[in-house]
Amino acid sequence: MEVFEMQARAAELERQISMLPAGAITKKMVKGKEYFYHRWTEDKKRREKYIPAEELEDFRVRIEQRKALEQELKALQKKLPKPKPIDTSAFTTNVRIGETLRSFAAPTRNYRKRECFQQLQDFVYGEPQDKVFILYGLRRTGKTTMIRQIFAEMSDTELAKAAFVQITARDTLADVNHDLKLLEAQGFRYVFLDEVTLMEDFIEGAALFSDVFAACGMKIVLSGTDSLGFLFTEDEQLYDRCILLHTTFIPYHEFESVLGIHGIDEYIRYGGTMSLGGVHYNETSTFASKKSADEYVDTAIARNIQHSLRCYQYEGHFRHLRDLYDKNELTSAINRVVEDINHRFTLEVLTQDWRSHDLGISASNLRRDRANPTDILDHVDIVTVTDSLRKLLEIRNRAEQSVELDDVHAAEIKEYLDLLDLTREIDVLHLPDVSTKSSRTVIAQPGLRYAQADALIRSLLLDETFSALSLAERTAVQERILNEIKGRVLEDIVLLETKQTNPKKQVFVLQFPVGEFDMVVFDPEAGCCQIFEIKHSEEAVPQQYRHLVDEKKCAQTEHRYGPITGKFVLYRGKSQMIEGIQYQNVEEYLRTLV
Repeated sequence: MEVFEMQARAAELERQISMLPAGAITKKMVKGKEYFYHRWTEDKKRREKYIPAEELEDFRVRIEQRKALEQELKALQKKLPKPKPIDTSAFTTNVRIGETLRSFAAPTRNYRKRECFQQLQDFVYGEPQDKVFILYGLRRTGKTTMIRQIFAEMSDTELAKAAFVQITARDTLADVNHDLKLLEAQGFRYVFLDEVTLMEDFIEGAALFSDVFAACGMKIVLSGTDSLGFLFTEDEQLYDRCILLHTTFIPYHEFESVLGIHGIDEYIRYGGTMSLGGVHYNETSTFASKKSADEYVDTAIARNIQHSLRCYQYEGHFRHLRDLYDKNELTSAINRVVEDINHRFTLEVLTQDWRSHDLGISASNLRRDRANPTDILDHVDIVTVTDSLRKLLEIRNRAEQSVELDDVHAAEIKEYLDLLDLTREIDVLHLPDVSTKSSRTVIAQPGLRYAQADALIRSLLLDETFSALSLAERTAVQERILNEIKGRVLEDIVLLETKQTNPKKQVFVLQFPVGEFDMVVFDPEAGCCQIFEIKHSEEAVPQQYRHLVDEKKCAQTEHRYGPITGKFVLYRGKSQMIEGIQYQNVEEYLRTLV
């Protein structure tokens, strides 16, 4: 058996041993009856646990298995050559090995793992293959944390053959090639290269990792924020010799389970990154303010695209953005497109929601509020306020334009945003006019959308147009609009996550001449559908499901999409059935979308 194979076997034995119980089985006699216990030493303390009679035989077998494996490992370790001290000064790049990796990984030991962690784990511990693993996504979505978690669970044998390479913009492919050869010569098996796309020559030379080092048995993991750079690399260099894992999209149930932060409003306001802030999460979140949200757009999104285009050798991918890039206006243009998406979103909220009768519900709820009842919305001129807000939004949008952007520029930037998994299109269909079709853009990071919309509304309400309103009136209008925005963001969250987890079904908004179904889930194979209303409300009132019980709307829907097998209102209250309508708590619903 070669040294490499013995090291691999030793690592596998350590892994198997770690899954089996240590220690021994002891017996005690109590009032003439036998009782069995598992006894082991942990943290220099003797511990004991009762073993039920029905589990005793299986436990005894596992104890013996561990002893046999420990004997095999002990014999194997005697045959292995003693590791020679590694001269880290020989490395050109920043390479971490040995105990530094244990320290590097230690803070993440108790972190909960993202669901996609399993894919990385399967690659690292799976059979060797001539492929590299690419872990990519926008900033603060858990990439480096996942790598540290891999190190944290490695056995001593595995960790001794693992290396973490932190790439900088000063490094070149030649530098990395030099260090990988040194690592290979010393039997290193697991190599993780972080921010590898910072190398300007990465895209055109990435095949080196798969064709040379992965082909020789190394497990190579490449990670970085430059999503487009990795996509270009797959397209031009790696082809089918890579496994891609994108970390950008973080659904509600994962936001809740991994970060331990509960509540759909928390997700609306801060969701989209894996920011860990504990008790002070809200204050430290990426999207805690407009300023921090804008900084994220600039550093995580705009520079991502700019870096990819700068490093990519084929100028065809610059296309119509070349002029903007050459004039250093590309980042500004991307920021404006993202903001424009949010401006349009805010306008749609004002136009559609204020036109509906939902204001009457809010006015009624405010009048009946137990803590602070008020009839303020009965006296606000909603038409005038809404019209003023819409005009200000349009003026603000035009006034901010510093570069001539046409539809082609915006379309190409939007294409890149789609590739980054930042935006998705949700179909908006119409009945009875089936020929009419549109779409609405959903931003996959709700905190980003909410932070910008929130700041926009707050700044608009400070305009002199509203100076005639009293403080109480301004506050009431502001809260009303922000609740509408939360409601629309909630709709987007539900639509996006439902679509993501139901690839074989059609998920869309269905509009009628008057009113709409917030979501329809159509199953073409089964020939049936379900219809939904989505409300940012804790109260259940009949007006919420008026469209769901509209006989004409339901008949038109069933004619087009088959029998309606369920009518639902998703809201923030408790799940219950009301007059044949299933009210379901929206957080419970989102937890089922796995």
